[in-house]
Amino acid sequence: MKTRADYHINVFYSAEDGGYIADVPDLKSCAAFGDTPELALQEVLVAKAAWLAAARKHKKPVPAPRYRPAIYALAH
Repeated sequence: MKTRADYHINVFYSAEDGGYIADVPDLKSCAAFGDTPELALQEVLVAKAAWLAAARKHKKPVPAPRYRPAIYALAH
């Protein structure tokens, strides 16, 4: 099992929430909020570490990174 994986992270502004949301599409319900994009990213990195630690502790499957937005396909 990999101990470190590079998961894609989305960061976007949410007018409804009045701030930025960062999420990890490959990790179900792994998301965080911040007043700035940088804070949202910082928070989701903490959430990702907690998500992975909890999955391992409870012997749940840890998905391999697979989400790739269309922009990555265009770069190749």
